[in-house]
Amino acid sequence: MASLKEKIGQMFMIGLRGTELSADERSLLGAYPFGGFILFNQNLKAPKQILALCRSLWEIGGEAPPFIAIDQEGGRVHRLPPPFTHFPPAAALGRTGNADLAYRTGLATARELAAVGVNLNFAPVLDVHSNPANPIIGDRALSSDPNEVARLGTAVIRGLREGGVIPCAKHFPGHGDTAQDSHLELPAVRKEAGELKSVELLPFVQACRDGVEAIMTAHVLYPALDPDYPATLSRSIGTGLLRQELGHDGVVLGDDLEMKAISGNYSLEDAVSLSLLAGIDTLLFCHDAGQAVKALDFLCREVERKSELRAKVEGSSRRIERLKARALPNFSGAPDNEIQNRIGLCHKRIAEELQGSL
Repeated sequence: MASLKEKIGQMFMIGLRGTELSADERSLLGAYPFGGFILFNQNLKAPKQILALCRSLWEIGGEAPPFIAIDQEGGRVHRLPPPFTHFPPAAALGRTGNADLAYRTGLATARELAAVGVNLNFAPVLDVHSNPANPIIGDRALSSDPNEVARLGTAVIRGLREGGVIPCAKHFPGHGDTAQDSHLELPAVRKEAGELKSVELLPFVQACRDGVEAIMTAHVLYPALDPDYPATLSRSIGTGLLRQELGHDGVVLGDDLEMKAISGNYSLEDAVSLSLLAGIDTLLFCHDAGQAVKALDFLCREVERKSELRAKVEGSSRRIERLKARALPNFSGAPDNEIQNRIGLCHKRIAEELQGSL
C-alpha cells in the first residue's frame, strides 16, 4: 500500500534540466516519488535520445508508472525536433472544418509521441478565440465559434486517445477572452455567467460528456464564477462547476504553479493548499524542482493535521491511479529500429492538408 508521501508525490509533475537524467536528478527522484514529468525543448534533441530519457523515467519510478507529458499542440507550441512532424496551428485545422482531419491529426500526433515514450499531451486547446487582442491563445485556438471548437476538439481528443496518448483539454474554463498573459500576470475574464456558459464553457461541456481523461485549469480570474480566486485555486470552479455541474470524474491538472499569475500573487504554501481544496489532482512545476520539493514537504506536514486536505489527497490518488492503470499498462515506446518508421514522413500529408488552409 502506498504511503502518504507516495500518494502526495503522485500528485506532482516536474520539469527536467537536460537530455538525460543527471546524478542529482536521479538522487532526487529516489527520495521524492513524483508522479509525472513534463518535457521541453531542452530535453528533446533526437528520437532515440527522447526514447532513452522516457525509458529511464519509467524505470526509475516506483510501482505507479509516471505521466510523461508534453505540450505538442502544433504551430508555435511545438516541442519535438525534426524529423517529427511539425503540424500547423490549431487555427489551420479550424479553418478546414474537417472533423476527420482533426481526428487524423490527433492520431498522428499521438503515434509520434507514443513511439518515443511520451504518454500525455497537453492538448487540445479548447479555448474559444473570442478576443483578437489575446496575447497567449490566438491561433492556438481552433475557432471563434464555440460549437466548432467543441466538434473539432473532441475529434482531436479521440485521435490522441486511439493513438495511445492521454489527451488533456485546456485551459478550463476558457482562456480565449483574456487580454493578458498568465505567464506574466493574473488575467481576468469579466463576462457574465450566462455568456461564459454559452461560449467559453461549451467545448468543455462536450469534452466532459465524451469522457475526456484529463483537463487543465487556467490561471485566470472569472469574477462571475468566483470573485476571489483564479480557476486553479477556486473551489467554486474546480469542484462546484467542473466536478459537480459538468460531471468530470477524470484527472484535473493545474497549469504551471510557477507562472506569475499564481507565484506573483500567492505564497507557495497558499498556492498548493488552495489548489488541493479547489479539486486539483496534479500540481505542475515546470522549471524549478526545488519548488516542488518544498511544496511536497509542506503538504506532507499539512495533510497530517488537516483532515480536509487528507481527503483531497485520497480522492486525487484514486483518480490518478485509475487513469494510470487504464492508460499506462506498460511502457509504449517503439523498439529503437522502428522509431523512424513511426514519425515524420509518414504523417507529412496530414500536415500538408492543414498547411493548405493557411
